[in-house]
Amino acid sequence: MAPVAEAARTVIMTVDDDPGVSRAVARDLRRRYGASYRIVRAESGESALDALRELKLRGDLVAVILADYRMPQMNGIEFLEQALDVYPGARRVLLTAYADTDAAIDAINVVDLDHYLLKPWDPPEEKLYPVLDDLLEAWRTSDFRPVPSTKVVGHRFSARSSEVREFLARNQVPYRWYSADEPEGRRLLAAAGADATRLPLVITPDGTPLVEPEAPELAAQVGLATTPTAEFYDLVVIGGGPAGLGAAVYGASEGLRTVLVERSATGGQAGQSSRIENYLGFPDGVSGAQLTDRARRQAAKFGAEILTAREVTGLEINGAARVVRFSDGSAVAAHSVILATGVSYRQLAAPGAQDLTGAGVFYGSALTEAPACHGHDVYIVGGANSAGQAAMYLSKGAKSVTLLVRGSSLSASMSHYLIQQIGEAPNIEVRTGTVVEEAHGGEHLERLTLRDTASGETETVDASWVFVFIGAAPLTDWLGDTVLRDERGFILAGPDLTPDGRPPAGWELDRPPYHLETNVPGVFVAGDARAESAKRVASAVGEGAMAVMLVHRYLEQS
Repeated sequence: MAPVAEAARTVIMTVDDDPGVSRAVARDLRRRYGASYRIVRAESGESALDALRELKLRGDLVAVILADYRMPQMNGIEFLEQALDVYPGARRVLLTAYADTDAAIDAINVVDLDHYLLKPWDPPEEKLYPVLDDLLEAWRTSDFRPVPSTKVVGHRFSARSSEVREFLARNQVPYRWYSADEPEGRRLLAAAGADATRLPLVITPDGTPLVEPEAPELAAQVGLATTPTAEFYDLVVIGGGPAGLGAAVYGASEGLRTVLVERSATGGQAGQSSRIENYLGFPDGVSGAQLTDRARRQAAKFGAEILTAREVTGLEINGAARVVRFSDGSAVAAHSVILATGVSYRQLAAPGAQDLTGAGVFYGSALTEAPACHGHDVYIVGGANSAGQAAMYLSKGAKSVTLLVRGSSLSASMSHYLIQQIGEAPNIEVRTGTVVEEAHGGEHLERLTLRDTASGETETVDASWVFVFIGAAPLTDWLGDTVLRDERGFILAGPDLTPDGRPPAGWELDRPPYHLETNVPGVFVAGDARAESAKRVASAVGEGAMAVMLVHRYLEQS
């Protein structure tokens, strides 16, 4: 039964430019809530804003606003952002087609979106009403005040400001961005007793100001778990990419007391992908952020602890215990460990690139910067799938996207479906045999010098945005000599440890290492950090699950 409204004039508003859809939404809303709430519908963002202003003048309350994403002139996100100024306490829902769910994820950080609903929502008893019931209850108990959010004040072309925004976005923490050069940004700086010489300034929902916060402090202040609740576990998973999240889901669901430790944000490189189209079960593709959020919630549902912004610095063997040490000197121990540390993009070696990192030069998709690229010329360095996915995503708003590929073609490193999409995109150009020779600029990137690897000829182009995807380096240096690695730093496991049929040095068990087991019994590896791994999301998830199966086998025999 629908909850009783607090005031007779309380409104639920629905906005959709398709008259048929608009009437259908209003019909379903009236059937459930018409006795207690006034249902107002509009067929454009502009007319809906006019209606909201009239309601405001009359003193009416608005509890929930549902807006369709694909509306002309003003899309659903743009409308909800303006509606937020009129009724900041109203709960906000985006109606979206399956193919546009990445827009809904982005809207979390733009308009503090409360929920998104996929169309069609039939049957409403299962897909619409439970969501609305929860939102109406939340609105009623909030005393109709605006939902507090984290505020970030910084400079547009600032590496640290960019890092903080990426950290919050990738950890699904809603925030609002304010430039230090704008009036509201200056007002927030003054209120916090700070100035523009030390940025970014982060103001938490409870009003606590954080000046130039490091990741652990920021994580703790915005509600992310950073401290383990126990000293000993069955399983410690190091790394929160697809392999680590897969291991956490399977470990916790099968009864192992599991803790996952991530140094930045769950998702790894896959979490930064704008669209993954070849993952099983998602024929229309899925954004890395959406896949990561689902996996994280799934792991938590089964009872896995997830620690964020914790850097692991060492692995020690203490009898049957495997001790994982953190950078702050603390430690956690377990019967078993799964190394799922993944890889990071290699740094662009061109002169000037390091100084301009975060000021026009970005590593990975840096999706928080994508809106600022609209109407600009964008360069992408790299020729693998991640570069291709970024090119397709950025091409939707950029004036042009140029892929700079060192090799002679894309076919050696990129999936066929992506090559086809890039070939059909009118504003994407692929330049093979081309590298970045130098990056130029003062406060931000202004130009790139490009070199043809065959002829040696160079040219300088105007550029404000370059996204770098050049190869992968494993994040394994912290392991030292404890775990065997190949000459590139990738972790050796299973058959790779016994090429001559003999166990690795120091191996004391009367069996050979299991398939994903390292030279340390009970320590396993999964995903991109493993030597000769497939470097695909599906294989990483599969290895995470397989590693848990081998953990069970190890524990049974210990």
